Amino acid sequence: MTTQRVEEKVRETLHAVALDGVLAPGDLAQQVVRRRSRRRFSQAAGTAVAVAAIAAGAMLGPWGSGVAEQGRPVRPAASPQGWHPWQSSVAGVSERGCLADGSALYCSGSKYDVVKVDANTGERLWSVKVNGGGDGIDHPFAVRDGVVYAYRNHTAKHQPNEDYAGGTDVMAVDAATGRRLWSVKMPQDDRTGQAAMLIDGALWANTPSLRTMSALDLRTGETKWSHTRAKGEVCQRAVLSGVPYLLCSPDTEEVHDTDLLRLDPATGKAHKVTTLPGRQELLRTSNDRMVLASTTSTAADDFQLTSVSGSGARTPLPDQAKGHIASWAVAGDRLISVSWKGQASAYSLTTGKTMWTGPVGVTMPGKDTTASLAPPVVSTRQATVYFFSPAGDLSGLDLRTGKQVWHAHIDTGTPQPGGLSDRPQLQLYQDVLIARNGSKIFSLLPPTGH
Repeated sequence: MTTQRVEEKVRETLHAVALDGVLAPGDLAQQVVRRRSRRRFSQAAGTAVAVAAIAAGAMLGPWGSGVAEQGRPVRPAASPQGWHPWQSSVAGVSERGCLADGSALYCSGSKYDVVKVDANTGERLWSVKVNGGGDGIDHPFAVRDGVVYAYRNHTAKHQPNEDYAGGTDVMAVDAATGRRLWSVKMPQDDRTGQAAMLIDGALWANTPSLRTMSALDLRTGETKWSHTRAKGEVCQRAVLSGVPYLLCSPDTEEVHDTDLLRLDPATGKAHKVTTLPGRQELLRTSNDRMVLASTTSTAADDFQLTSVSGSGARTPLPDQAKGHIASWAVAGDRLISVSWKGQASAYSLTTGKTMWTGPVGVTMPGKDTTASLAPPVVSTRQATVYFFSPAGDLSGLDLRTGKQVWHAHIDTGTPQPGGLSDRPQLQLYQDVLIARNGSKIFSLLPPTGH
């Protein structure tokens, strides 16, 4: 895999709404490009798990430990009113990914920055055409109070060699009509999950400079407050229950401790919560917890997975959770991972204990390819965790025991040039699964009720 292709893969996968940062266990770390100032740590903790695991956006609903209790009844799967199975394969609509929000699906492709699709029928309701080329790797990342938030090329201008160098805007679109409400230019073409995220009462976006995050008014895009990190410091961003946090450490080759800062969502005033030992890499967030990979040296494999609450309380996670991971996700109190050997595991973020381990039930892509497993999706209503492979295999495991309760196969077609169809995505609309691979979207109801 070329360096250019790896970097493309990294950018493609780091756009989940809640993410964050990165981890690569073992030999996977060599596959991913990191910031030059952290290249030594990337060899030990790296970013390849983010490449494999973080392509789906905000798809995991909150749930507590009680949902996974043995013996809790699970009702049969039921379709939403007005829904029927559907599929779509219109080119230019969904290759960049989709975001499910209630009965709507918001997608991006080579022709459109945002397309609203009726999740019940698959009907296209409105669209926003791309500004210039539409070959990006981003899709709408959030919806709140009738407004969709997404990225857009700042201009339609291209260089003589056809490369785009016009910058990126974060924009707001009326969810009912598709009318663009406002846009704000960002300082670089960063469209990952670190670039913009929703907080209480605002959109927290990397603007107007590389070192500054500003809270933008959700209706107007006007700046409400800004926070600028210190020079010589690098910070990762996270949102826990609507509150913005920063994980900051010196931007050096040496390993230093990491400060966890809480920002007031109304004013931006920063409060230091705690100092975490070693360099911390943010992997994923869920409710009031973040999952971190930490290291206190530059030695390979010398790192620890930890669950950290907004108050700074830490819970170490099992060593096996940092093994050769192909995909994973965090939902409520659970960390769900899949190894390249096809073993799925569930861990408790509260106790650090392994809950279960068993076969994932889908065909795994090769480690040396650009194909990736879709991040797992947890249904709290069905107590089931679902998996989707680029080969079209679907599998559902009992969230409490790891036992397979459902499997299916859909025809995802022949991989398209550029590898877009190698990037599958799985989301939930109540009990309905929405599986996307390239320009193909399938909406189906798993017959669970175990």
